[in-house]
Amino acid sequence: MQPASFIGKFTQDGVGSDKNMEPLAEHTKLEKWNEDGKPFLWEYRGSGKLEGKNAIITGGDSGIGRSVAIFFAREGADVTIHYLKEEQSDADETARLVREAGRKANLVTADFDDPTSAQSVVDSHIKAFGRVDILVNNASHQVMVPDIADLPLDQVESIFRRNIVSMIAMAKFAVPHMKRGGAIINTTSVTGFAGSPALIDYSSTKGAIAAFTRALAKQLAPKGIRVNSVAPGPFYTPLQPASRPAAQMEGWELGEMPLHGRAGQPAELGGTYVLLAGPDG
Repeated sequence: MQPASFIGKFTQDGVGSDKNMEPLAEHTKLEKWNEDGKPFLWEYRGSGKLEGKNAIITGGDSGIGRSVAIFFAREGADVTIHYLKEEQSDADETARLVREAGRKANLVTADFDDPTSAQSVVDSHIKAFGRVDILVNNASHQVMVPDIADLPLDQVESIFRRNIVSMIAMAKFAVPHMKRGGAIINTTSVTGFAGSPALIDYSSTKGAIAAFTRALAKQLAPKGIRVNSVAPGPFYTPLQPASRPAAQMEGWELGEMPLHGRAGQPAELGGTYVLLAGPDG
């Protein structure tokens, strides 16, 4: 993995793109160690844990969502990849990697600033695969505002629509197509528990996702549908340079990293989603 000192000062406009990361993120390779303690990168291989299943992954074009899509495909699942139209090139690359693993990839674009667009994502998936086995609510958006006095309320409303209302909408439209044994996985964040001073609205939505996960899990348990969430810490994805000034990227890497002194790579989360999506979960 790239150590923190290798992560340069750079920023991205708009929603960000995996292809423009400097250096590129790791989506399929995991850090392992030889007997002599030297690290090396090992390519993730599936073992049929999701054979015959299908999944919807929102924000599946890049970052954590891309790794989840690839890991699911390598475990035998067909995948619907949701993305914003500005992310077309990233979505195409993720679809290529899913198909390279021998599985089907269905691409669908929708802007969750209008949460009712979730219906079109589910409809596209049902047209392609006939049912929903796994729903991964992963798409999110953040904008840094250091002073609450400067926080635009229209931004707050947009962040809530994109990050939590859309998840509720996706579940609303997907659950009628799910059967016993299905799984829903929501991506929240450590900011939902610890807070982040420059991400007041984002942190608030992530806390709401944790509560939504607990409530929906209780509602769907009698139907045999499992609902869990994953709460990543700092991970090296396009969300970071797209929402931070270039000068902050190095400080983000070097100043806020717990334990290992670097951000996590998307590939390091893929196995967690596989676990929660499959029978072992």
